[in-house]
Amino acid sequence: RLQEKERLLQELNGQYDELGKEVGAGDTDEVTFDTTFSRRHLQLMRCADFFHLRCPLSDLIVKAIQKNDFLSRLDDEQTAMMVDLLAVSSYKPNDDVIKEGTEGDSMYIVAAGELLVTQAGQTLRSLTTGDVFGELAILYNCRRTATVKAKTAVRLWCMERQTYRTIITNKSKKKREQLLGFLKTLVHELCSRGHILYPLSKIIDSMEEVKYQDKDVIVREGAEANAFYIILKGEVLVTKNVNGHQKQIRRMGKGEHFGEQALIREVLRTATCSAEGPVTCLSIDKDRHTIPPLHLFLWDPVTLGVGGFGRVELVMNHEEYYAMKRVSKKHIVAKRQEEHMLFEKKILKATQCNFIVSLHAAFKDTRYIYMVMEFCVGGEIWTKLKEVGRFDEPIAMFCTACVVEAYAYLHKKNIMYRDLKPENLMLDIKGYVKLVDFGFSKEMVHGDKTYSFVGTPEYMAPEIIKNQGHDFAVDFWSLGVLIYELLVGSPPFSSSEPQKIYAKILDGVLKYPPYMNKYDASNLL
Repeated sequence: RLQEKERLLQELNGQYDELGKEVGAGDTDEVTFDTTFSRRHLQLMRCADFFHLRCPLSDLIVKAIQKNDFLSRLDDEQTAMMVDLLAVSSYKPNDDVIKEGTEGDSMYIVAAGELLVTQAGQTLRSLTTGDVFGELAILYNCRRTATVKAKTAVRLWCMERQTYRTIITNKSKKKREQLLGFLKTLVHELCSRGHILYPLSKIIDSMEEVKYQDKDVIVREGAEANAFYIILKGEVLVTKNVNGHQKQIRRMGKGEHFGEQALIREVLRTATCSAEGPVTCLSIDKDRHTIPPLHLFLWDPVTLGVGGFGRVELVMNHEEYYAMKRVSKKHIVAKRQEEHMLFEKKILKATQCNFIVSLHAAFKDTRYIYMVMEFCVGGEIWTKLKEVGRFDEPIAMFCTACVVEAYAYLHKKNIMYRDLKPENLMLDIKGYVKLVDFGFSKEMVHGDKTYSFVGTPEYMAPEIIKNQGHDFAVDFWSLGVLIYELLVGSPPFSSSEPQKIYAKILDGVLKYPPYMNKYDASNLL
């Protein structure tokens, strides 16, 4: 809009110049305009007046954005959009703009007046024209850490979280669509040459080859569906029980598939598939062993952990110990975590990996949701790290290798983890490291991007903070942060204030302690 106003102003100045030439060329003292020109002239004058009024305010907003550690990283186009989309609000003396402890979704820039910032009744500082406050709220839902009260009559520019995200994500999506358009012809060319595309190779990597002899039953009608099949070689006969007799439905050959519903939900087979001669298939299996919840015994005195999510308690089944995570339904609804809980259960139920904690059962009552998981007797890596200060390189390498194995398994299944930190790494009875807590995980096709703002501040990748859209690469950013913390004892980007953590991450300045110079870890990071 500002560029359009500048263009109109230039057009107006040009027409004034032409008008001056016409007046100088003639002898008449009177100049007349046709109706069309007069209306256009009036429109240009109004736009020019608005531009001149707006320009000083725009400069003030831009300067305020540029001097803020977080907002200064916006590009010119995003900054211009912010200038245009800021809303104006006014407050009287002693009015509270934001209150300590309340949740908010807006940031503010002071246009005029003075405000006081207080925390627990103590005055911290004052805010005047050009100052920015509350910017953390446009990133995610959080409680205000201080109260901001108008000392005089004030006028503020306000930006809501949804508006900010729209500005950031629209730019990223537009750029992504443009790049995808450029790549369409390249992808077509690669396909025509017979190149195997990356997503297809990943699907193949996650499947197992299974061979059958003539007349072998691959799946039986009425049985529980637990696998999906693609025929590589041979023929498969599909039959269905009709009045006690097997009726042939169809024949399937190379390249055809069956049983896909098994990967979506719990169903029974609707037909029998058997081999006609030797058959080779690719298969994805989802068989799981579960423990009947009625046979669990709760050890009331033993609590393994307590957090914002709920409580983890020790339970027993036939002399085997398990960790039972108990989460309040009320808490889940209040935090809008319904989808996250369901997805966490789905991931753990479908997971069979030695480096990811196993889920054995899940059930609920009127107040809680329960998830019975493998009991990792070694406890958290975070606890061990705090006990010794920092790990030696061999221990850090072993922990990292376990995480990489877990990542490889998850990424093959199109799952981003997004919550790596020492608190989410557990030691099992054999001393292996296992991932726990999949509340921030997301299922996504390789090549796509998501725009969620999730994770632990110290471990967030720059693209998450900037709302530019992120993919599986963020897991490896957090892996680098983990390696650093294991070797040093603290994360590379830390502060008591989240805004400063984000600013440090975006700056990307990494400082190594002297003893790390001899390690190859610094090169890896």
